[in-house]
This record gives sequence, structure tokens and C-alpha cells, in this order.
Amino acid sequence: MTSTMPTASTAHAHTDGTRNHARATGAFYLVTFVASIPALLLIAPVLDHADYIVGPGADTRVLWGCLLDLISALACVGTAVAVFPVVKRTGEALALGFVTARLVEAAVILIGVVSLLSVITLRQDLAGATGADAATLVTTGKALVAVRDWTFLLGPGFMPAINALLFGTLLYRSRLVPRLIPVTGFVGAPLLLAAGVATFFGHNDQLSAWSFLATLPIAAWELAVGTYLLVKGFRPATLIAGRA
Repeated sequence: MTSTMPTASTAHAHTDGTRNHARATGAFYLVTFVASIPALLLIAPVLDHADYIVGPGADTRVLWGCLLDLISALACVGTAVAVFPVVKRTGEALALGFVTARLVEAAVILIGVVSLLSVITLRQDLAGATGADAATLVTTGKALVAVRDWTFLLGPGFMPAINALLFGTLLYRSRLVPRLIPVTGFVGAPLLLAAGVATFFGHNDQLSAWSFLATLPIAAWELAVGTYLLVKGFRPATLIAGRA
């Protein structure tokens, strides 16, 4: 009688085959944390000062913030692309949806980056404007910052909840990580969506205490899944069972 159970060497090779995917996914998740938080602080001058476009400005600081947002957007896509070959075995439609959702989130973030870069370009090219020209510049600057504010809501404000539902479902079904991790995402997703919808209709501020509290479970989910995949990778027992 021929045994169909995988040998130890076969299982080890299969586990190693997914190890790089797990490490890359975890690293990309952590990069989004490392890049996005300081980016928000660095771009504060252009967000908080309505006359930034005609003032002395802090362009170098804002440019660094935009660069970090760009890195965060690229890492955002990387989290889904790196893990797709593994999780598609659990549900290809969900896995493809996760990649698409990450692409949408990154694209929205990049629109916000371009709007802030436009403010800097106008400020540098039209320095010294006075009177009506200065008033027009201020209005234009406010409009561009408003675009960035909406991208911040529609991108980081909404999409992480969608991503948590898609990727969390894949991880929960496959048991590639401890189930407590995706459950944290399931808890945080409706809270973040509720805060986002309230902000969308003007009943909440995205930087309010309520929004901060609603963001914590999703932040915990992303930090947990990123750290777990980078340090431990996918659970070997699950990979062996799936191969068998």
C-alpha cells in the first residue's frame, strides 16, 4: 500500500516556499506603519495653515511627508501582492478582491500626495504674489488641501476596514495565523466604517477622539498580522494539512 501522507522533507520544503511570502507581507505591513504616522506629522504645516501657499512655507518638511506617503502607498499594494499566491488557495475571489482593494487605497493616497505637491509647486512658482493674485492662490491652496482631506477619509479612513474583512476572512478560514488576529480585524472593521460614515456626513471629525478610538482595533490588527508574519510566518501545521 502506498502512503499519500507528505514526508517531513516535503512539508519542510513547502513551508519554506511560503516563508518568503509571509516575511514580505509582514514587512510591507510594518512599513505602512513606519511611513504613514510620521508622514501625517510632517505634512501638518500645509494642512493646518490656510495661507501656507503664500507664506514662507516648510517645503522640505512637507516633501518628506509626501515621500513617506508614497512609500506607504506602495507598501500597501505590496501587502496584497506578496500574500496572494498563498491565500488564493483558500479563496481566489477574496484574494483578488484584497489585491484590488489595496490598489484602490494606494491610488487614493497618491491623489492626496499629488494635491499637496501641487500646493508646493504653486507656492514656489508664484512666490511674492499680492492682492487679488494672493487671494486666488489661497483659494486654490484650500481646494487642493480639501482634495487631500477627502482622500485621507476615503483611503486610510475607509479602505483598511474593507481590507480587514477580506484578508481577515482568508486568514480565519485557512488558519494560517492564530484566529485571534483576524478576529481583531473583524471587530475593528465595523467601528472604522461607522466612524468613516459619520465623518462623511459631517457628524464627526476624522481626527476626533471617537475616530482615534475606532481606529485602534484596526491598527492592532495590522500591527499584529504584520509582526506575526514577519517573525513566525504561516503556521506550518496548516500548510502541511493543506498540502495533504
